[in-house]
Amino acid sequence: MLIRRETLEEFPPIYDLVKVAFQTAKVTNGKEQDFVDQLRSSGNYIPELALGAEEKGKLIGHIMLTKTYIINGSNKFEILLLAPISVALEYRNKGVGSNLIKESFQLAKEMGYKSVILVGDPAYYHRFGFKTTVDFGIKNINNIPDEYVMVCQLVPDGLHGISGTIAL
Repeated sequence: MLIRRETLEEFPPIYDLVKVAFQTAKVTNGKEQDFVDQLRSSGNYIPELALGAEEKGKLIGHIMLTKTYIINGSNKFEILLLAPISVALEYRNKGVGSNLIKESFQLAKEMGYKSVILVGDPAYYHRFGFKTTVDFGIKNINNIPDEYVMVCQLVPDGLHGISGTIAL
């Protein structure tokens, strides 16, 4: 398996991969593929942290980390958002998602980022070091149940002195 940056030519196949992957997800709004396009066109897109996984030339997985912010009064703290991560159905439970997460986190650390937030299944994401954001004094304004909004510190004390509200 090769993990590398997504390419412009792959945008349509990535759109399809995300759409199909989320058709079998436990939780979905059916618009995750459109969210990928929205993230790319936003000022928060980081091309170096949008990765594809391929095997024998076939796209089998995708992950994006983009910038988002925790707001506390007049303070604005930059953090990364992991959304979405997608793996082709026939490649699930084979380490593709784990490898995408580990590689994207390593690249993010090298780029100086300190933490990553997401909305997801705690049973899956706790193994990567994710904890609920409320444990760090971070609330969401989207009425998402607290147990599904999690953050992972990429470096020790990556959230030191940071608290507030995040819009997801």
